[in-house]
Amino acid sequence: MTLLPHSGDLVLFFTAAAVLIVIPGPAVLYIVARSIDQGRNAGLTSAAGIATGGLVHVMAASLGLSALIVSSAIAYSAIKYLGAAYLFYLGIKKFREQPIDADVKHADPIPLRRVFSQGALVNILNPKTAIFFFAFLPQFVDPAHGSVALQFLVLGLIFTVMGFFSDSMWALTAGSAANWLRGNRGFLRNQRYVAGTVYMGLGLATAFTGSKHN
Repeated sequence: MTLLPHSGDLVLFFTAAAVLIVIPGPAVLYIVARSIDQGRNAGLTSAAGIATGGLVHVMAASLGLSALIVSSAIAYSAIKYLGAAYLFYLGIKKFREQPIDADVKHADPIPLRRVFSQGALVNILNPKTAIFFFAFLPQFVDPAHGSVALQFLVLGLIFTVMGFFSDSMWALTAGSAANWLRGNRGFLRNQRYVAGTVYMGLGLATAFTGSKHN
């Protein structure tokens, strides 16, 4: 037995996953904001954190916990609003930072371990990721191929790896643009507002988009 779908279904899985991944979503916007704010290394670290958060949801899906989130309005709302509050907190924190002096080439960076943990938390506290895996992956799972949990795990890992490479491209592109923008005095004065607005906007979108839970 194989844990992967038949060749035709596997091609469909890769195609559908690629289409879903290349469409920019909240995770991409978060990575872009972090890359512009602190450079490519921070963007790549954020992408790794996002991927790690995705792996948590993959494990949850394989163990059936995603079904609990989908079926429980209380669990869904709790995770959603925790995620929204965390993003909003990051935005407020960014707004309260001291403006960067144009004569200073770099602001004091946030340690990459914190950048990583923030990215992971942003994705872990996003119930839509759990619901996505629960809704998307079962279409390619066949009990005749063996353990359903292992099929969830394998397909989820493939999707997460694909997402990480896509997110890394966004981080590299945004980080390269940031290096050019840091030579602009106006950008140096206002970049914290741009990053803070993005974080807070993502928090509001998380809180109010798809608020109905059946």
